[in-house]
This record gives sequence, C-alpha cells and structure tokens, in this order.
Amino acid sequence: MSRRTQVLEVAKVRGFLRETRADEVAVEEPLEVRLGYDDGSSRRTRCVSITMRTPGNDEDLALGFLYAESIVRSAADVAFVKPCSGDNTLRVELEDGVGVELDRLERHFYTTSSCGVCGKTSLEALRANGIARVEGRLQISHDDLVALPDRLRATQEVFARTGGLHAAGAFDSAGEITIVREDVGRHNAVDKVVGALLRSGQLPASGYGLVVSGRASFELMQKTAAAGMPLLAAVGAPSSLAVEMAREFNVTLVGFLRDGSFNIYAGEERIS
Repeated sequence: MSRRTQVLEVAKVRGFLRETRADEVAVEEPLEVRLGYDDGSSRRTRCVSITMRTPGNDEDLALGFLYAESIVRSAADVAFVKPCSGDNTLRVELEDGVGVELDRLERHFYTTSSCGVCGKTSLEALRANGIARVEGRLQISHDDLVALPDRLRATQEVFARTGGLHAAGAFDSAGEITIVREDVGRHNAVDKVVGALLRSGQLPASGYGLVVSGRASFELMQKTAAAGMPLLAAVGAPSSLAVEMAREFNVTLVGFLRDGSFNIYAGEERIS
C-alpha cells in the first residue's frame, strides 16, 4: 500500500508551555499521468496531467481524471494501467483503435479558476466536450441526506489521524456511502471516486449521488455531471458557476450540508 501519512517531530505549544512530540501528517507528492494511444500511424505516449496528490488509489485517480475530461469513455477503452518508474508516474495505455482528440490531451481551459472566461463560454465548452444533461432519477430523503456528513467522516481513516485530507463519497438512494476516497486535493478525491466507478462498470452513475467534505466548485460539478451523477452534496459553499451549471445540466446541488440543515441550489425535486 502506498504511504499516505508521515510521522514528524514537531514543537507543540499550549499557552507558554512548549514540548516536542510526534505528529502524523498527510503525504503530498506529485503524480504524472502518461497516456499511451494510437494516433493512426504509430503508438505514442504523452503526459496529460501532473497533479499533487496523496498516494493511494492512483489508478482510480488517473482513470477518473481521463473520464471527466472525456478522453476515456468507458473501461473498455483502457488496455492497462501501470506505474512507469517508482510510485509517482502512471501510464494509462488505451486499446488500439480508441480515438484521441489531441486538443483534449491538454487540461481544458475551463478547469482553472484563473482562466478568465465567462460562465457562458465555460458551459458551452462542456457541451462541446460531450457532457449532457443528467437524467438520473435518484431520490433521497431529508433524513438520509443530513446523515451523509457524519457517515462520510466516519469512513475517513487518514483524516482521523491527520486532519489534513478532503474526502468524496458515492452514495445511493438510501444514503449508504459505497465508495470513499481521500486526498489532499478535493478534485483528486472526486476523480478517485469516478475512477473506481469506471473500473467497476458503474458509469454513467445515474443511481448514485456524490458527497464532498469541502465546497462545491465548478470543477467538481463538471466531474459530477460527466459521471452522470444526479446529485452533488457539499459540506461547504457552492460557487456561482457551480450553481449555474447545476441548473443548466439538471444536477441537484446541495450546499452547507451540516448540523442538520442545508441549502438547495438546484434540483429540489430529488429530495423528499
């Protein structure tokens, strides 16, 4: 298993008292994802992503990222996934005949908060990339919804030891969380969940919702819609563009889900 935590010696200060003690912190290391594909004349390899992540579930992370970016469309597109060298480089090899649009091998401009494009342009880019309105009929009760944060926290093994990781979980209509992934990056945690769903043949995941431990950004909404998940529930606040995308792509968006209360920003009909 990949090393996800590290024990360090730190100075602990309480008031005017200072002591040396051991502290467990979450590991953060880079992961390079390389894509092997057939360009029609020969096999080629290209780096498609370098991200800072917590080691563990790296295959899920790579596949979830590629699915959200519409580079991989199904598990059948993937021949194999394997480390290239050490623990921080992963190669995803596509099957022969799987077409790749070269302009999708760069991270799309709308996934960065500094791109400066307007919301309309961002949503049009998603449609051009094959993301459609979500038609899943997932329903969840008020009681099961408000129980999700505690259920998610109870599964966060590394967070309990370090306090330093985000979490994402896929849940069903009964509020049962079936897949949980942790990472220093909230978008990585979501990619890991999507990748796990892809490997188990459950995408599009119309029968599942997604719960996240932080805020709901446009990027997380993009990944939710790309996976065909009808509901995104966030412990934190949503962004304005996340709300706009939820309403445009028919995704139920819940924010500030904590202490027994929440706000519904889109798709109220899926909550009973």
